[in-house]
Amino acid sequence: MIHGHWLKTLGIAGSYEKIDVAPAEIDTFFARLSENGFAGGNVTIPHKEAAFRAADEIDPAAELIGAVNTLWREDGRLKGANSDAPGFSSNLDQSAPGWNEAEAALVLGAGGAARAILFALQQAGIREIRLVNRTIERAQELADRFGTGISAHGWNAVDELAEDSTLVVNTTALGMHGEGGLPFDVAKLPDNTLVTDIVYTPLHTPLLKAASDRGLRTVDGLGMLLHQAVPGFEHWFGVRPQVTPALRELIVDDLEVHA
Repeated sequence: MIHGHWLKTLGIAGSYEKIDVAPAEIDTFFARLSENGFAGGNVTIPHKEAAFRAADEIDPAAELIGAVNTLWREDGRLKGANSDAPGFSSNLDQSAPGWNEAEAALVLGAGGAARAILFALQQAGIREIRLVNRTIERAQELADRFGTGISAHGWNAVDELAEDSTLVVNTTALGMHGEGGLPFDVAKLPDNTLVTDIVYTPLHTPLLKAASDRGLRTVDGLGMLLHQAVPGFEHWFGVRPQVTPALRELIVDDLEVHA
């Protein structure tokens, strides 16, 4: 729906299709992208490792994050990138200007999604990033991977860390479909804290609702989904699309229909 909306509003004669490819056939599929009429595409699980292998060139974000989710042809070469990090940053740039002035960020979860968030936070110049995970070894592994400025903590430390964190990012599935409780007591947060969640079903997760009720600024995860689609569209169709209120309304209406 996102890419279809842009194609229609920009008057571009193109298409964005969902194609189910078996793992045994994915390498051949990537090799024949051009002859099958594709300028590129997005890649989801379980094909991200295959996308790494297929790409002739990978951007620094994808290299460090360890995941390629966008492919495109350029100058006869297949290039790969990860659009989640810029999608996260662009969402906050639009919805919460000044977010990157936070002195300390609290990141919940150390799964695959956390990697893109860590990259985005480092690129934004956040000097202190606290990574909290139920398995501290997993958090430490990511902290070591991304280098200085990131500390790893177990979940038992989250309330104490919240006391002076002015940016909170939930990268876990907690709150998805309205399930689960709060990851910590939002009353611990400073009054100027921004709380954001990469979950967008529902738009107002229990964490965001609690933070909003406390008077804190919040940003939902839908904007990240919309903004991460921008780089791929620009690579494929040669025009940089805009994330507009009309696009957001279109997707919100669809989410509500299928809720």
